Amino acid sequence: MFVSVGSMMPFDRLVRAMDEWAAANPRVPVEIQIGRGKYEPRHAKFVRLMPVGEYRQRVAEARLFVAHAGMGSIIAAIEAGKPMLMLPRLQAQGEHNTDHQLATAATIGARPGLHVAGDAEDLKRRATVLLGDSGAAPAPISRYAESEFTDRIRAFIEAP
Repeated sequence: MFVSVGSMMPFDRLVRAMDEWAAANPRVPVEIQIGRGKYEPRHAKFVRLMPVGEYRQRVAEARLFVAHAGMGSIIAAIEAGKPMLMLPRLQAQGEHNTDHQLATAATIGARPGLHVAGDAEDLKRRATVLLGDSGAAPAPISRYAESEFTDRIRAFIEAP
């Protein structure tokens, strides 16, 4: 299992929950990319940051990708065809400056293969369930916008 907090902000609640999960499941290898967080895992392997290529490789090799509800992480899971479990950052807990990840999770979490946890305990429970059934991969998306869409934008920008 590969867990990531992204590269911009700490997310100790996610890291702590997945470290607790690793302690309860010692036979499952867990690696956590912890960013600038203060909490350092005691039961899971961790790195602070990693190059983009290495990050994508970890996502591609993981049976389950666990992360915050950031679009970069979501796109990485979809491109790699890996099931993803998300825990949205919460403004009230100082994890972000808005609650936009709740909106992202509510919209994106309805796609097959993308799962949203309500809190740290739900995250741990869902991780166990998803690893047990190997989780469906998310539906693929195109890397590029459809030409019909970009043509309309181009026409708008270039209009006199």
